[in-house]
Amino acid sequence: MPLQSKGPVWHQKYKKKGIIPKGLRGIDKVATWGYCKAKGWIYGHGTFSLTSYETPILGIFQWMKNSAHEAKRMEWEVGKLANIIKKIFMDSKADSQRIYSHLKKDFKIQLIVKPRKYNHTSKTRQKMIQEMWTKRNRKEFRKRSTTVEPMQSLVKDIFELERCWMRGDDNNKWLFAAMGIAVQMSQWKAYREKRSTWNIKSDVLGV
Repeated sequence: MPLQSKGPVWHQKYKKKGIIPKGLRGIDKVATWGYCKAKGWIYGHGTFSLTSYETPILGIFQWMKNSAHEAKRMEWEVGKLANIIKKIFMDSKADSQRIYSHLKKDFKIQLIVKPRKYNHTSKTRQKMIQEMWTKRNRKEFRKRSTTVEPMQSLVKDIFELERCWMRGDDNNKWLFAAMGIAVQMSQWKAYREKRSTWNIKSDVLGV
């Protein structure tokens, strides 16, 4: 989830040269440019999250460089959780034969993504799609819209994250980590009390 920087935008042509235009003050020098399908190019910081699939509880919510590749980040993060993860559902950014093979071979994790629309001529790619895009997996994949995708929106709503509150990677690393832990604690409490793990805003904020 990309978040716009608190400071003004530092255009890429100036950022690459290290030039701050005259009159541009309070700029976030460590923010980066990243592309979001919903909003286009955003100058700021990013967050990375994992969500459990059957029971909607936030697994990870952390700072991530806005320009970083979330599929590669996912590949690294799930390796640490291989003993409890059987399947990973992600968007087409993770449509990579290398990532698919790595997760399957080294961690015994089934990656499921919607294949990108281009010619599937390679035999190894055809085999990957055949294994991955089964009728059952397609049905489970559709559940992302109700169990996975809204989770970052929940965190964004609770903490009113329209923009990054602070400047700099070091500041936002601990800020986002604290947000994630607060949501996890409240969701776990709601789950044990057999309440909705979505209606937790008052629990998190204590109001």
